[in-house]
Amino acid sequence: MDLINFYQEKKEIIKQRLDDFKKIEKEEDLFYELCFCILTPQSKAKLCWKAIEDLKKNDFLHKEINPLPFLIGRTRFQNNKSKYLIEAKNKYKEIIENLRKLNAFQMREWLIENIKGISYKESGHFLRNIGERDLAILDRHILKNLFEQKVIEEIPKTLTKKKYLEIENKFKEFSNKLNIPMDELDLLFWSKEEGSVFK
Repeated sequence: MDLINFYQEKKEIIKQRLDDFKKIEKEEDLFYELCFCILTPQSKAKLCWKAIEDLKKNDFLHKEINPLPFLIGRTRFQNNKSKYLIEAKNKYKEIIENLRKLNAFQMREWLIENIKGISYKESGHFLRNIGERDLAILDRHILKNLFEQKVIEEIPKTLTKKKYLEIENKFKEFSNKLNIPMDELDLLFWSKEEGSVFK
């Protein structure tokens, strides 16, 4: 596939989606975006978002609700992820405080160190979804496409911090070479694999 032509075809919708992310400012919406990113590993994003919409309708943030029933059939490892959502809820105020005072790269590290269920990928995904830029979200779609584009020599079986940051740098160099911002290239790859521009 010719990425440049595909980008021209999808450019407007991708830019609009990234603009939409910047508009998320309510603390409650920030929390549910984090919950969404906790649910997505090895799961279908659209099903995870349905679970989040139902948790939101039932006011999970403010009420004593067990999230597990909302996750069944929608995300893998729902028992663990249910516990992660409860922990994120208990640390909600601390998360918001740090979001207000740390830059995106500092916040990524803080989330990884302090919130269970959050790795570099999930942390970058969350921060991108609330309007931050220049953080790679190295999920299977992105790694597959980086491999196909010969940006990386192989798809790693596991991603250590060192390996993640190394591939992130290669991704940035590739996006600069194409003159397509990395965040837009990320959504372009996602659209190529899934057929739509989502979250």
